[in-house]
Amino acid sequence: MSTEVVNESGEAADEAEIAALSRHVLDALHVHPQAELSVLLVDVDAMARLNEQWMDESGPTDVLSFPMDELRPGTAGEPSPAGLLGDVVLCPEVAAKQAAAAGHAPAEELLLLTTHGILHLLGYDHAEPDEEKEMFSLQRQLLLTFLSTRGRP
Repeated sequence: MSTEVVNESGEAADEAEIAALSRHVLDALHVHPQAELSVLLVDVDAMARLNEQWMDESGPTDVLSFPMDELRPGTAGEPSPAGLLGDVVLCPEVAAKQAAAAGHAPAEELLLLTTHGILHLLGYDHAEPDEEKEMFSLQRQLLLTFLSTRGRP
């Protein structure tokens, strides 16, 4: 599994942990081991430009996902095909504000947003209540299992 994490945000972030989480999520969802994922951390200005260009929304957001080959989760017996999963773009400054409001660490928010972004790349959405329930439940499960393997609550 090729996961590239690049931090262009100017903010401190644990790129190795983000890469490990990404591998955990993709392994758990039986994504082909040769699938490629890119995670990019950007500053507020870059995120605002991307959000306006691609989502027609003003201002920065926390996470954007840009799917490439539209891969979907596989099964234990049949992983997804190999290919380019796509890009997840995170904004640590926005994540830090959300973390403060939610009462947890910015690093935890970045992990949550990484998981969220990867799920979007794999076709999950939360536009409808049943989709939201499925996606957020899976997001929580994946994050909790990752944190438990890292010795974190």
